[in-house]
Formats: sequence, C-alpha cells, structure tokens
Amino acid sequence: MASVNKLFLILISSVVFPTFAQKNSDKLRKEQDRLEKSIANTKSLLDKTKSTKEATLNELKVIDNQVQYREELLKNFDNQIRGAELKIEQKDQQIKELTEKIARLKIQYKKLSIYAYKHRSKQGKMMYIFSASTYFEALKRNKYLEKIAEIQRKQKLIILQHQGLISNEKKSLETEKERKIRVAEEKRKEKEAILKDKEKQQKTFQKLKGEEAKLLANLKEEEKKKAVLKQRIKEAIDKEIAAAEKERKAREKKEKEKAATASNTKSTGKTSGKTTASKPTETSTPSEPVKKVPTISETKEYELNKSFESNKGRLPWPVATGTITEGYGKHAHPTLPNVTTNNNGVDISAPKSAQVRAVFEGEVTSVLSIPGAGKVVIIKHGNYRTVYSNLQEVYVGVGSKVTTKQGIGSLLPVDGETLSVAHFEIHLVQEGQVIRINPSLWIAN
Repeated sequence: MASVNKLFLILISSVVFPTFAQKNSDKLRKEQDRLEKSIANTKSLLDKTKSTKEATLNELKVIDNQVQYREELLKNFDNQIRGAELKIEQKDQQIKELTEKIARLKIQYKKLSIYAYKHRSKQGKMMYIFSASTYFEALKRNKYLEKIAEIQRKQKLIILQHQGLISNEKKSLETEKERKIRVAEEKRKEKEAILKDKEKQQKTFQKLKGEEAKLLANLKEEEKKKAVLKQRIKEAIDKEIAAAEKERKAREKKEKEKAATASNTKSTGKTSGKTTASKPTETSTPSEPVKKVPTISETKEYELNKSFESNKGRLPWPVATGTITEGYGKHAHPTLPNVTTNNNGVDISAPKSAQVRAVFEGEVTSVLSIPGAGKVVIIKHGNYRTVYSNLQEVYVGVGSKVTTKQGIGSLLPVDGETLSVAHFEIHLVQEGQVIRINPSLWIAN
C-alpha cells in the first residue's frame, strides 16, 4: 500500500509542477503582447513623421522608446526560449521517469496477476481463510486478500494513467519545440528591426546635434512656459482650497447660529409662531447647496473602483494613442550635453491634434489659458487633481461633470511637426498642501 500511495504522490507532482512553469510562460507571453502593442504604437507615430523632412527632438524621443521596447522584447524572447528549453528538458525527464515507472509497475502487476490466477477459485480463498488457527487470524487473511485485489486494481489504473501522461507529454513536447523555433524566428526579425531603428536614431541624433543653438533657445523657452504653467496651476488649486475652506467656515458658522437660535428659543419659551418666523433663515442656507460644491476632504464612489486612490496603476491614458517621451522628474537632455530638464508630470507624444480625455470621472475646477502654451484643464477627484495641458481647444467649462474617458479637449499642434504632446500631471491635496505625484505610477501599463 505504501508503494501505491507513493506512486499517487508522484503522479500528482508530475501534474502540479508543470502548472507553475505554465504560469511563468503565460506571464512572458502577456508581457510580449504588451511590448508588441507598444512597438506598434510608436511605429504608428513614427510613420506619421515620415512626411516631414526636418528631424525633431520629439521624433528622437519616440525612436528612443521604439528601440527600448524592442530591446525589452528581445529579452522577453530570450526568456521564452530559455523557458522552452527548460520545459523540453523537464518533459524528456518526465517521460523517461514515467516509462521506468510503468516498467516496474508491469512487473509488480504481473506478479499480482500470477498470484491472483493461482488463487482464482473461491474454494482456494475460502480454504486459505478457514485454515487459520484462530478467528482473528481468519479476519486478517480475508483483509490481506482484499488488499491484494485493491492494489492490483490501483496498479492497473496507475499504469493506464501513466501511459496517458506519456502520450500527453510527448504531444506537449512537440508543441513546445515548435514554439521555441517560432520564438527564435521572431527574435531574429526583431534584431533586424532594432538595427534599422538604431540607424535612424543615430541619423536623427546627428541632425539635432548640428542645431544645438536652436535647441538651447527652444529649451529656454519651454522652461519659461513650464514655470508659468507651474505657477498658474498652483494659483488655481490654492484658490480652490481657499474657497472650500471659506465655504466650510461659513457652513460651520451657520450651524452654530442655528444651534444658538434653537437653544434661545427653548430657554425663553417663545411661541411657535416666532419659531416659525425663523425658518426662512434655516432654508436660505440648507445643506443641499453645499453638497453641490464638495469640500476638499469629500470623496465619491467611482465606476472604475471605489475611489480615485484605489485605481493606482489602472487609470486610462489621457490620450487613446501615445507614448511617454518624457517621464516625471529630472532627465538628461537627449542631445545637449550636461543639460537636464525637470518635469512635473509626464509628456505623451500623440497624433497631431489628438483628443484628450479625462482619466477618471470628476468635476472641472479650472480652465486656464497660458499664452504660447495653450489651455489647461484641472479636474477634481476627491482629494486628487488631474491636470491636462497643451490643449488647443477645450470642450468643458468650470463646474462641468465629466466621466471616465470623456473628451475634454484637443491637443495643440506644433508648426512643422506631425505629432502633438500632451502634458499630464496629478496632484494630491492633503491638509491644505498640494503634493505633486508621479503620473506614470497611476496610468495603466
């Protein structure tokens, strides 16, 4: 019986272990799908730049992303090939072990069959049981015969199961070998594509290197616009915070006056008519108008999840198609040596004049216009604010309620370029303070 139980454990382990390998393989394939979509996205954006003869900094950033995605995909292919090779080795070993186990089981089964044949008659079994010296020994002999029959049945079942496993493993092995060959071919094609992308990257880089003076001038102008944008956003959110605080204090004052009036009425024993006369004061500032303009601390239930905060890493992008060409924080300039830029949000390159959409439902609290830098929309989501800038047109106004993915405007086109850039920021309002946070951690990857 112990040997039979051991065989069952081996059988279970041979099924469970490949499950872990399968999960890892599935994870790699999902990552491959994500990278291939990103490559298709950047390729689509680069195809749009073919109509322009001049090299642009934005184009170089998109090419950099394209090369990075392709290199990540190559690593993914390497991991898939290594995983397939390991899986093939494991399956070869499993087939070998199963074959050896079947050989041993057949020998045992043969011995059991011979024993069962010799004791096949009922009289023989009965004589074996009745020849016992005591009643308890007879019971033991009967149980022994039953166990032998059970072991024989189970061993036959295990042999059949192992034969089925070998057949399945052989089919799976062939599938894995075919997949390895296919992935290796995809890897070869990807290497060729990387070489072409890097050649284009180098050409664009060299063209831009010859325009350093122009790039420096543009950079200074962009930094000025960033500073103005930063200040205007701060002023708008600070104004909103101040208004909410003023409203809160006014509401508290009204509540105190209401409580004081009720207390005076009760203590002086005034008539019900005078109490009724005070009702217009109560209805002039009820709680309902306050709810229409939520305070900073209030939150709402959202369709994506319960709150904006609980959707970190799951929010949709502010544009339907695009690639992040400048992330959050400090970065070295792609062509100018010893020059860094600082980004308060993320810059997303998208098709020219692409539509910008709200990443979450909320209320528009500000619509700003910045000379030379387009328009800005700020949307409130409880304690969070999302900021969408570099817009040419705006479809919403202050107080507008927007839904997730609702269009709120279109991007500002750039003269001589076929791409536009969406600038996106996220801010957290906490205890009257405004904290900038990295949008890359909030939008879906």
